[in-house]
Amino acid sequence: MSFDIKKLLQSVVTYGASDLHLVSRTEPQIRLDGTMKPVNLPVLTGDDIQEMCYSMLTEKEKQEFEEHNELDFALYLPGIGRFRANYYRTMGDVAAAFRVIPIKIPSLDDLNAPQVYKRFVKREKGLILVTGPTGSGKSTTLSAMLNEINITERKHILTVEDPVEFIHQNQKSVFSHRGVGDDTASFARALKSALRQDPDIIFIGEMRDRETIEAGLTAAETGHLVFGTLHTSSAPGTINRIIDVFSGDEQPQIRAMIASSLVAVVAQMLLPKTGGGRVAASEILVTNGAISNLIREDKVHQIYSQMQLGQGDTGMQTQTQSIVNFYNEGKVTREIALQYANRPDEVAKKI
Repeated sequence: MSFDIKKLLQSVVTYGASDLHLVSRTEPQIRLDGTMKPVNLPVLTGDDIQEMCYSMLTEKEKQEFEEHNELDFALYLPGIGRFRANYYRTMGDVAAAFRVIPIKIPSLDDLNAPQVYKRFVKREKGLILVTGPTGSGKSTTLSAMLNEINITERKHILTVEDPVEFIHQNQKSVFSHRGVGDDTASFARALKSALRQDPDIIFIGEMRDRETIEAGLTAAETGHLVFGTLHTSSAPGTINRIIDVFSGDEQPQIRAMIASSLVAVVAQMLLPKTGGGRVAASEILVTNGAISNLIREDKVHQIYSQMQLGQGDTGMQTQTQSIVNFYNEGKVTREIALQYANRPDEVAKKI
């Protein structure tokens, strides 16, 4: 049976879904408000999917996919939208996942983001990390932060991504978008040459290895404002994750670099909202003198208690506080609050 991939992707945008999944032996599935839902279409075969997926590729991309059995790329369909695509194989058949990338860049106000984010983007230098599992809205939050700079500051913003997702239209700032594979060989290579490109701000799409993390820390120490993402679920856990990438004898120096350059960590998770939609629960760590000392002295395990105490004007909050606030406002149920919490016992006591 012949399927029209463009019509399928149009339906994803029309439904307001975030993703489309094509896997053989099942009908097409969309992710709506975080939950997978089948589309009312026949079950797909591997040949159906291969025909649809290959119709979107250049010869070079087909060759890369057939060589590696994995392919990441961005896709723009006029009149429909922009997507991040991943092709892979399962049981020998081609499969695909498409993520919708909004063409209109949201503002921090559109996202109802905490006001402290506007303070972060005013910094001249340092490292700001937005973390969370896949599909937690990291890219959307970061694009909104960069958008805030774009409409308020005259800066040169260099982004390195695999692939390029949100494309910003230059307003007050100038963007140089670089895609790994198309515009540069790797994150690490792009960051090595970045300092010669006179950026004020550098956005690293994923701090996935030691070389990239080290380059990001160095850029933050040398007078640039650096934004990056990691797949971690808590703010203190993010710091440990960075340190653990390095060998034991290198860790004291890395702790010192983090202590001096880290501005903030936002650990984000999307929760299903009562009545439909989703809300972003955010754990926010803002570096101050006490936090810097704990990082330098290898006492990261004490940071969480500092986050509980050090609220006031800092804008810090734990994930527990964020989730409990949503529960008290009637935005999430008790069941959802406990299911998504990093510390369900703590949440249970507070609600």
